[in-house]
Amino acid sequence: MASGLKKLFSKDAKDLRKRIVFTLLILGLYCLGTGVTIVWAAPWLSTLYGQLDFLGVFNLMSGGGFDRFSIFGLGVTPYINASIITQLLTMDIIPYFKELKDQGYVGRQKINRITRYLGIALAFVQAYVLTFFVLGVKDAGMVLKITLVMTAGTSFLLWLGDQITDKGIGNGQSLLIMSSIVLSLPAVFSGAFNTFIGAGTYSGMMGIVFFAIYIIMYLLVVVGVVWITLAERKIPIQYANKTVSAYGAKESYLPLKINYAGVMPVIFASMLLTIPSIVVNVIGNQDAIDFVNNYIMYTSWSGFALYIALIVFFSYFYTFMAMNPEEMAKDLNKSGAYIPGVRPGAETTKYISRVVSRLTLVGSLFIAILAGLPILISNLTGLSQSIAIGGTGILIVVGVAIETYKQIQSGLVSRKYSHRSLR
Repeated sequence: MASGLKKLFSKDAKDLRKRIVFTLLILGLYCLGTGVTIVWAAPWLSTLYGQLDFLGVFNLMSGGGFDRFSIFGLGVTPYINASIITQLLTMDIIPYFKELKDQGYVGRQKINRITRYLGIALAFVQAYVLTFFVLGVKDAGMVLKITLVMTAGTSFLLWLGDQITDKGIGNGQSLLIMSSIVLSLPAVFSGAFNTFIGAGTYSGMMGIVFFAIYIIMYLLVVVGVVWITLAERKIPIQYANKTVSAYGAKESYLPLKINYAGVMPVIFASMLLTIPSIVVNVIGNQDAIDFVNNYIMYTSWSGFALYIALIVFFSYFYTFMAMNPEEMAKDLNKSGAYIPGVRPGAETTKYISRVVSRLTLVGSLFIAILAGLPILISNLTGLSQSIAIGGTGILIVVGVAIETYKQIQSGLVSRKYSHRSLR
């Protein structure tokens, strides 16, 4: 750690420090924006507080912006939803999107552009639903004003995320989500403290013990995410046009991560389970609301099982979308590489698919357990939903932090070697 900081503050890393400072300034601007309430929504907010439990995940990912209807109240969740839709469309559902996916870099740029436009459209729809149905604003002009401000806020956040990606460090959209969750974590932990110790529900010593267990669970989640993010399976490969010496040879590997999807399955599963709650609360049918709360939400036992199943499903879906075993086998064949004991072509594809499938099963179950622990504790102890979803937040924060750290580390290494080559 000390050597890393020393490298960061060396002359070689001046450009990297500027990128880090730029990223921190953008995140600071975002954090300030989450505290700015839309002035037109202020008269209705007094009836809103405490009624957004069914939007807990979205509120967590907007830094609490939903509670106060801030200009950044939607966060980047519409963009995430749009990303899910476009990824689904590339799976031979619409030939045009499949063609774009096969075009490589140019196709990905077009898909990203479509995703942004779709995200802005979803932001408008989502802001309208929140303003008219949840906030209860009936004046058409006022609804349009609040909707446009929230949509503009999301559009501005997408631009800020792009600026971080291009001129800063890390993935801009992921860092915005991480900063939102970090803003919400103090409220999560203070809520747990008040529930276990301050509210008097438990005796003094028992409440302290439960709160200590709660903190330990979070620490286990942090350690588990770090381990599962860094763990990988190295498949040895050889090159047909290279002579490998038996003594002192440097072996080549095909690294396959145990959890290639990262925390994206947790985000997808959390948002997908929230959609029924939004729909029934908008409709206002009490029987439907009770059904969703009792059987769909992950604070119920059936909802918890569905949540775990969705995490496993999205782990496989995201991994095989991003890591196509057939394309990997073709790339190995083009570069003259092969896996010892496995024939090139179809057998290599099957071998990689089998290995990726087994790794994904282990990784998805591990992530599902880590994401489910806080919810399981909540179901057993009666903690509120806002405290239970903190486990999802920890998963996202740690995962994004590790990826950002890796990028900083690789930046330090590249600058070190570039500086040596100039000498």
